[in-house]
Amino acid sequence: MRLVGLAVILAVSLGLAPLVSEAQPTGKIWRIGILSGASPASPGGLTPLLQGLREAGMVEGRNAVFEIRYTEGRTERFPAFAAELVTLHPDILVAIGTPAIAAAKQATSTIPIVMAAASDPVGARLVASLAHPGGNVTGLSLLAPELSAKRLDLLTQAVSPLVRVAVLWNLDNEGMALRFRETQAASRVLGVSIHSVGVRTPADFDGAFATITREHPHGLLVMADTVTIGQRKRTADFAASNRIPAIYEQRDFVDVGGLMSYGIDVVDHFRRAASFVDKILKGAKPSDLPIEQPIKFELVINTKTAKALGLTIPQTLLLRADQVIE
Repeated sequence: MRLVGLAVILAVSLGLAPLVSEAQPTGKIWRIGILSGASPASPGGLTPLLQGLREAGMVEGRNAVFEIRYTEGRTERFPAFAAELVTLHPDILVAIGTPAIAAAKQATSTIPIVMAAASDPVGARLVASLAHPGGNVTGLSLLAPELSAKRLDLLTQAVSPLVRVAVLWNLDNEGMALRFRETQAASRVLGVSIHSVGVRTPADFDGAFATITREHPHGLLVMADTVTIGQRKRTADFAASNRIPAIYEQRDFVDVGGLMSYGIDVVDHFRRAASFVDKILKGAKPSDLPIEQPIKFELVINTKTAKALGLTIPQTLLLRADQVIE
């Protein structure tokens, strides 16, 4: 601890003190546990999260240690990794996605948990309410169930006629189950037939693609979590080769050739998660911090993919897009 204290003193003398958050007591090393379904090679939202933590003054190697556990798209690994992180006695846990948050909550009722990418934290019984979460969990909601209806509506505007839509989702993600039910409800209003195609691991995708091919849908809606995001290139390539217009929950799919996406601004979402960590380490209680909902959304359309599909995107939809990839 003396060496750490000396390092802080030297940093101040060199004019680097602003890098250290005012919340950090001299010599304090924060231990932050992070539970993610991504992989080290494709960290997803961890990049803006870690950047946000650095901006808040939590600098690894200076005053913070990040204990990151990646499940690499394997949902069943979350409980074991959550339990492992708890044994390290972190000051705080950050859990990404509904399965990760549920596993973290099961592993500890005392260590503060900041959640990110939670589909419906109340519906998934992760918190008591958005305004008063209670317990040791707070953070950000995706507002994802409500957005599912919007995505299906956007697909009906882009594709005509749209009668049958396949929905690709992770059956082991309770948050996705909530979003699928919302999509079903929207389909009845829009007069669209929905066909569920479930996966659990990367090994399930070939079978899922075969099922979709047999169904001959007019469109495809792909829900996003670490399992499906990890297979985004395969999924976008499949949709393109089978000439199936698809809408996705995140722009990651459009960046690798997918047709269109509508969802939250991921960078903004994870930077805001870092602010929750900062507040709690400064003394705030998770039970007193209301759950925040998304404030930035983006519609991204890939017109190059549309042309390859022989699809003309209506000008009204292109004008609404936040970004058009040509």
